Amino acid sequence: MQPASRRHVERHFIDRIGWLRAAVLGANDGLLSTSSLIVGVASAASDHRQVLLAGMAGLTAGAMSMAAGEYVSVSSQADTEAGDLAKEKGELAARPDAEIEELTGIYVDRGLDRGLARKVALQLMAKDALEAHARDELGISDAVRARPVQAALASAASFAAGAALPLAVSLAAPTASTSWAVGITSLGGLAVLGALGAQAGGAAITRAVIRVTLWGGVAMAVTAAAGKLVGAQV
Repeated sequence: MQPASRRHVERHFIDRIGWLRAAVLGANDGLLSTSSLIVGVASAASDHRQVLLAGMAGLTAGAMSMAAGEYVSVSSQADTEAGDLAKEKGELAARPDAEIEELTGIYVDRGLDRGLARKVALQLMAKDALEAHARDELGISDAVRARPVQAALASAASFAAGAALPLAVSLAAPTASTSWAVGITSLGGLAVLGALGAQAGGAAITRAVIRVTLWGGVAMAVTAAAGKLVGAQV
């Protein structure tokens, strides 16, 4: 056995994909949607109290909406997974030999010779037949399995955390400069979120930062223009 100091250790990120996707999406959406809302209302020449009220309403409604939407979406995925697993369990009980051949064929397609592939299939199925078929036939594993409650809580919490930044800035900034203050700090916040998300997921940081800040700037500019237009008409 190799000493612990000489063992080959690799870091992978697939086990984070469920909560990471929900958390990054929630934080970005919270920051961008709330900052855009505040910028739009502030551009309409509303008073400071209206700006803060709009920001707080956006934070609360957005967090609840994200939680509900994520829960429903991931629950649908979980239902599909459960249905596929139930069907596979029935097939294993009714036609075990056919299921052995099916798993053997999968391993042959991946590069094993038939004799070794059948041995692997038999050994894995002897340990846990349903787990073997779930992982290698259906692509379902613990790392990527749907977890609706976890996804909903991560989305709500991260949305609120993202929305807190523009709300805090709008509270501290003078009314006349609220739009600029919120816009600039929000773009900085989006850049940080993009970098953190890319680093946690093992992706390219520069590309992620450019992507989120570019589209964040577009979203806030369009909302500010709409706010000015409506404010001029009302």
